[in-house]
Amino acid sequence: MSHQVLARKWRPHNFKEIIGQEHVSTALINALQNQRLHHAYLFTGTRGVGKTTIARILAKAINCESSQDYNPCGECPTCQAIDQGKFLDLIEVDAASRTRVEDTRDLLDNVQYAPNNAKYKVYIIDEVHMLSGHSFNALLKTLEEPPLHVKFLLATTDPQKIPVTVLSRCLQFNLKPLTPIQISQQMAYILNEEHISFSEPALRLLSKSADGSMRDGLSLLDQAIVYGNGEVGFDIVSQMLGTVAQQPLEKLLQGLAANNAAEVLNEVQVIAELSPNFSVLLEQLLDVLHQLAIIQVLPDRVHSLESPELLNELSALFSAEELQLYYQIALLGQKDLLLASNPKSGFEMLMLRMLAFKPLSQLNIESKPESNTRPVKQSPPPISIPHNIPSTVPVAAVVPSIKNHHEEEWSDIVKAMNLSGLTRELAHNCILESVNETVCQLILDPRQVRTPRLEEKLQSAVQKYYGKPLKLLLRSEAMTAETPAVKIQQERLNRQQEAVQAIEGDSNVQALKTNFDARIISGSIEPILNQENKER
Repeated sequence: MSHQVLARKWRPHNFKEIIGQEHVSTALINALQNQRLHHAYLFTGTRGVGKTTIARILAKAINCESSQDYNPCGECPTCQAIDQGKFLDLIEVDAASRTRVEDTRDLLDNVQYAPNNAKYKVYIIDEVHMLSGHSFNALLKTLEEPPLHVKFLLATTDPQKIPVTVLSRCLQFNLKPLTPIQISQQMAYILNEEHISFSEPALRLLSKSADGSMRDGLSLLDQAIVYGNGEVGFDIVSQMLGTVAQQPLEKLLQGLAANNAAEVLNEVQVIAELSPNFSVLLEQLLDVLHQLAIIQVLPDRVHSLESPELLNELSALFSAEELQLYYQIALLGQKDLLLASNPKSGFEMLMLRMLAFKPLSQLNIESKPESNTRPVKQSPPPISIPHNIPSTVPVAAVVPSIKNHHEEEWSDIVKAMNLSGLTRELAHNCILESVNETVCQLILDPRQVRTPRLEEKLQSAVQKYYGKPLKLLLRSEAMTAETPAVKIQQERLNRQQEAVQAIEGDSNVQALKTNFDARIISGSIEPILNQENKER
């Protein structure tokens, strides 16, 4: 029954043992070395990154009887009493459970008295943002003019809730979330010291799930040790966290690259039999897509990633355009997954959405280039089949256009569709690239906001205009021609200029200026708009 959890057993006891917060420990050691200790310190950061731990180490360091390089020795009576929670001059308070002003006043009543047997009396107030407004007011005067023998060490996860009057009286240190590499290395060190067998992939999974918190990571590690009966293996951790291995994700992405809906749905069914957490699965998919995009831009980075051979194979299956599209769909699909009737169906719809919006240039292509660079896209004429189509593209992939967009302006089409609101704004910021029997492809100004809802409305309007169930594809890239929005703006400027010229050239206006020293107020002239221009 004397078992101690890893997070408490391996808690750092001096500055050298602190992981990932070197910017804080270095500053505190320098302050101790130069005897420039502040009377109040505020440590901020997310949970489990070492705020209270650093406060306790600092409390030991300033009271240690035989410090070594300004680090607490851990052997003197003061250090041992602090580690055991028996030091009378260290008062540690949880502000979350003592929020009332009466509690704060009781705490500060003894501030004026000298320490019992230490250099300094140290007050550690954890989660200080939970104090009430009156409690902060009671604390403020003491923080402003504290006795020389008192040090305040405050810790919080939410510094935004602390009054600025309190913040201005503290020396503030922001603790950073730990990286997965830092957490996994510390886990490996602890497991080696505990003589527990483990695998590196298992620790990588645990460190990612820790989300920057060492305490959360060690709690998960404790759980994995119990779950695996004294062994931390990849399969054990995957089952415990509800994640899936790289192999199902590999098959899922291969089916997506091959545009094979049946293979994708079958693989989702296989994954569902493992009872995974689909939200975690989506996070894994996002992580893999991110790594593939990085590899395409910086191939040398592959050696620093997990499963480099697998990632190299997968990156060759996708273009940069596809990876960006799939990442965006998966990212936006995280909230959609929470609204689905069940997680499996939500994930299936997410994968089908990726297949449905697959870039047109990637459809019906029999072979992909070996390099990661996308081939130059050849735009076919609207009616006749061009003669310069690459040999890798079958003739079936080239479909005659319904209408020549040079003969019919996109601005006229938008006007005829009678759009309104944000849908009209979206259409005004596009130019028509091509339209054929099945697909209408637009180029969208990259600065324009787009949402799936607006795209659905615009697609419905295009289908109604052409009288065919066309699929709408929008591709964001730099504009090579004027959009309707640019033309409308230019027309407005022209009308404004004409109105100004008309006023300035009016004989009555000239007479007023000559006889009465009148002047035209800048910005007061507006053109009279007809009904058509008002609608635009």
